[in-house]
Amino acid sequence: MEIVHYPVMHKEVLENLPIPEGDSLMIDCTTGEGGHTSLFLSRYPSLRVMGIDRDSEIQKKAIERLSVFKERFQPVNAWFDDYLENAPSETADAILFDLGISMFHYVESDRGFSFRNDEPLDMRLNNSTGLSAADIVNGYSEESLADVIYKYGEERYSRRIARAIAEKREEGAIETSSQLADIIKASVPKEYRYGRIHPATRTFQALRIEVNKELDRITPSLENAIRVLKKGGRIAVITFHSLEDRKVKWFFKDEAGKENPRIRILTKKPIIPSEEEEKENPPSRSAKLRVVERI
Repeated sequence: MEIVHYPVMHKEVLENLPIPEGDSLMIDCTTGEGGHTSLFLSRYPSLRVMGIDRDSEIQKKAIERLSVFKERFQPVNAWFDDYLENAPSETADAILFDLGISMFHYVESDRGFSFRNDEPLDMRLNNSTGLSAADIVNGYSEESLADVIYKYGEERYSRRIARAIAEKREEGAIETSSQLADIIKASVPKEYRYGRIHPATRTFQALRIEVNKELDRITPSLENAIRVLKKGGRIAVITFHSLEDRKVKWFFKDEAGKENPRIRILTKKPIIPSEEEEKENPPSRSAKLRVVERI
């Protein structure tokens, strides 16, 4: 079994998400290949982890990887917001969210997450239901497509890109990630085409967020995570782009500022990866860790 995921800020997460002695429960809301969960189960011999993931393919990797821990790891195939909505109150000692997309999805999933590969344009974490990226690219109106690219990708050339997509799909359906990347690259100004990041980066991010409704899941999940957490327990959230981080930051700030707050913020400023980690794992550069405690 090949493991391609590097658990981001694992030292900082372990340090800021302490587990009480004795029988304890942690909910890993975004288990992925099980990197963070493996570290916690190894450190805390009495800990049990509920590992939530919507993607059954990546969950198979986690189940195999964590089989040495036997019944201490319990996988749950679900969206984390759905799971937390139905989880019993004050039962978890710690809750972890790593909101990034695993390297597995870019490297192995064959679902069009990466614009560097020629793969079916899907991007669904649960590829049995819902609209795929191809459905959106070929089915949304030009205006709606531009709005998605601007809102979720913060792409300044969203209108130009949407127009190019709309014109190209008249010739035939856009079905692969490389097809879409080429259309985007040809539609933007030359200086942007050869800039610091690939010109398709923001559009692909926007489509992935729209497909999986990623931002819509954050606030209700955090609301329920506080309810599910025991007093004295902690929630740790790792984000990877400004749209995610903004939602997490303001939710925690608003909740902690209430007249009868349920949490206190432990990270006034987010924790960021060390220079050493950034060198070893470049995708970690944009990561931010925020931690709160139930009071």
